[in-house]
Amino acid sequence: MSFTIIIPARLASTRLPNKPLADLGGKPMVVRVAERAALSGASRIVVATDHATIQSVCQQYQIDVRMTRADHPSGTDLPDDAVVVNVQGDEPLIDPALIDACAALITPEVPMATAAHPIDSMSDVLNPNVVKVLLDASGCALLFSRAPLPWHRDAFGSGKPLENLHTLPAGYEPLRHIGLYAYRLDFLRRYPVLPVSPIENFEALEQLRVLWNGYRIAVHRVARAPHAGVDTPEDLERVRSYFAL
Repeated sequence: MSFTIIIPARLASTRLPNKPLADLGGKPMVVRVAERAALSGASRIVVATDHATIQSVCQQYQIDVRMTRADHPSGTDLPDDAVVVNVQGDEPLIDPALIDACAALITPEVPMATAAHPIDSMSDVLNPNVVKVLLDASGCALLFSRAPLPWHRDAFGSGKPLENLHTLPAGYEPLRHIGLYAYRLDFLRRYPVLPVSPIENFEALEQLRVLWNGYRIAVHRVARAPHAGVDTPEDLERVRSYFAL
């Protein structure tokens, strides 16, 4: 399958200023992300940025880069049925196979795809920063939530505080959502004008707008969590250690 990877890279970051330009083994992070993405089956990789410094760095490494603006038309040089994968600019260790798998799930009937992995701890089940996803029989998303999903009535409704549960109930296999998205371009153009859903506002999860408006999201399930992205100085040191090997 032919698909394009878009890597959004913004210079501003509240927790880690100048993150896309952070040095990872002698190269800026945005370059490392693009190089990692190039190991996938993508036919084209484009960095989308709002800052001239990032543009200049990408040009130095012969990386296709586009400057964005508030009124920038979306994907005008691609056909409606093109598949686009959004790879965040702070994912220098992203698995290329995961990118390929999500892109392969896109069909005319399923215009969006993402990924998930099993949760193995009650602390993650109870953590609202860990987004859960529930699947239907075909492997498409039924619901995303920050709450425990699915709700285990017998284990969670026994009157004991959930914080006192330290192990997963037998047979309980919740899934954690992985924030990687693939889209058909015609759907990506349509998404901004879709009505915002009440549950999207409650949960602060934009993918709920897709489900609420009747579209399907395919979910690729992997056995374990992928390498985490870079959000904090501690994350940056972890990734630097990887590139120092």
